[in-house]
Amino acid sequence: MQIKIIKNRSDIGAGTRGSDMGIDAIEIAAINTNNNYFTQFDFEDVETENESIYNKVKNSFGKRIEHVVQQCTRVSNTVQSNLNNAFFPLVISGDHSSALGTISGIKAAYPNKKLGVVWIDAHADIHSPYTSPSGNVHGMPLAAAMGEDNLDCKINTITKETKTFWETMKNIGTSKVKVQPEDIVYFGVRDTEEPEAKQIEKLNIRNYKVEEVRYRGIDNCINEAIEKLKECEIIYVSFDVDSMDCDLISYGTGTPVPKGFDQFEIIKIINGFLNTKKVVCLEFVEVNPLLDLKGNKMAETAFEILDEVTKTLKD
Repeated sequence: MQIKIIKNRSDIGAGTRGSDMGIDAIEIAAINTNNNYFTQFDFEDVETENESIYNKVKNSFGKRIEHVVQQCTRVSNTVQSNLNNAFFPLVISGDHSSALGTISGIKAAYPNKKLGVVWIDAHADIHSPYTSPSGNVHGMPLAAAMGEDNLDCKINTITKETKTFWETMKNIGTSKVKVQPEDIVYFGVRDTEEPEAKQIEKLNIRNYKVEEVRYRGIDNCINEAIEKLKECEIIYVSFDVDSMDCDLISYGTGTPVPKGFDQFEIIKIINGFLNTKKVVCLEFVEVNPLLDLKGNKMAETAFEILDEVTKTLKD
């Protein structure tokens, strides 16, 4: 399958501006190492709703959700179209709300195939407008993909308008639930609020924490996760750079968390799943050069990972 780079410069689902510049920062990292990576592949730019950041927020428990719905719909259509045309969509996005669009596009292209999701992230991203303390939609994509409201842990009373957009969000691409909890595997999740922690426990979502991966051995954990997803015919891998250790790597991401993975562990995890030949889409998100205290370090590290895993993709 031929690689197509999908550039989604959207940061409207985040609480901090700047991840829309992450793609350009990664491209600059490539240029500065004299690497012609971004001239090797066809690419497609997804139109954005970034101008909506100037609008007054109307849905405080789903900030800019109406625009996130539009953006995720565009991403979904782009991913579906590329999969239908036998491309491998390598999606580089701003904030992580984009993942709902990506998952929706995969399911629209493969409606009858069982989808596994590998979520490499410091955060679980299974809030809903009913449970989110911030209202930032980049913390909600997996909940939308699972069709989960988590009303047992409800802390917010949302408006009719927010509810309508949330229901629309859950039905992008296909009206069916896109992924089952047992078909999700977390790597590195370590910063959750109580509603998310309760959902992870209730839905029995497997989380390979950093300390477990290092104690038991990364190969053991990867192989175990692959076995867990053995019934899944297709797999989507979503890599949020905040899964890496901010003190070791960089603070160049919207919600940095210490005690994460290093770049070599990330490469190994992603390659482990790519080697199954089941992965149909890979996504990189949340590089924010405006927050980087080490020049362009986060983007440079993200590009190092991107370049390495692409070699596996091309094999």
